[in-house]
Amino acid sequence: MRVEVVASGLENPWDIGFLPGGRALVTERSGGLTLLDGLTPGATATPVQADFGDLAVGGEGGLMGLLPHPDFATNRLFLTCQNHAEDVRVITWRLAEDGSRADRVGEPLLTGLPVNPSGRHSGCRPALAEDGALLLATGDAARPDVPQDRTSLGGKVLRMDVDTGAPLPDNPFADSPNPAERLVYSYGHRNPQGVAVRPGGQVFIAEHGPDVDDEINPLRAGGNYGWDPSRGGTEDSYDESVPMTDLNRFPDAVPAVWSSGSPTEAIAGAGFLTGPQWGALDGVLAVPALKGSKLLLFRLAEDGRVEQVSVPPELDGTHGRLRTLRQGPDGAAYVTTDNGTDDEVLRITAN
Repeated sequence: MRVEVVASGLENPWDIGFLPGGRALVTERSGGLTLLDGLTPGATATPVQADFGDLAVGGEGGLMGLLPHPDFATNRLFLTCQNHAEDVRVITWRLAEDGSRADRVGEPLLTGLPVNPSGRHSGCRPALAEDGALLLATGDAARPDVPQDRTSLGGKVLRMDVDTGAPLPDNPFADSPNPAERLVYSYGHRNPQGVAVRPGGQVFIAEHGPDVDDEINPLRAGGNYGWDPSRGGTEDSYDESVPMTDLNRFPDAVPAVWSSGSPTEAIAGAGFLTGPQWGALDGVLAVPALKGSKLLLFRLAEDGRVEQVSVPPELDGTHGRLRTLRQGPDGAAYVTTDNGTDDEVLRITAN
């Protein structure tokens, strides 16, 4: 692989969203929103003025996931996931024509995601499915009862209308009397931070394990992924000794297609490398790792089984912690580092 530095000097860049004309927005966890004027080395990074006065920054929490609206070219809207004192929210913004500022639009698209005062397990990653649905992977806020509680929005993958935040009528619990449950597409997650949409419609989730078993999971409607630190409601503490996917307690839980075992890698964002420019890597699932400081490449069978895992040496301990991967409109993959100071946006291509 060829690795180039597009921009540096960032602070914990959490996500990247591509805009028409070859520009991109980057969220920084501490509350910075940055506009890149290009996607090649030497791009200029300019702060975007936006009101983050109510943002709660701490630990793993702050300004996180970002997604340009599918009609950004005409409406200039984008979404962010962000911590507040009382909850995690999805906010809609409009970027000014010159990119100098962003203003909030209407009420938040979604509120009420559980929050931990420490910021723990605040993961909130948006993605668009091929059918246009907004998918939102949410952390469990390190609260024991949240993952298995379908009336809580944490520890879930939610599915909703990108314009209204309303649950889609074919969601698995669309007939529930509880408005939160109607948004739930899957549950029993710990801290999913990657949502990768495979050409053809399959979706895979990259999820943080405790001290073992990071997982790559296939997304299934109504699926329970088996994380239950409450031990069936019998444990008030956040018991992380339970299995990541507890098939004894939940025999029908969705098994992972890959698990890290021990040690964990702290996998974060995820995306597919697609197009002839990738050669033999076309169709590979690429997953950056924080603790592992590497890029993991998964070759999948048509049914989603993992056939091979590899790590390119150019991204194995060479740039520190890797947070996010998104494929750009030019077909290259863009990866953010997450080392805390002088972080980078990297452009990855087949060499």
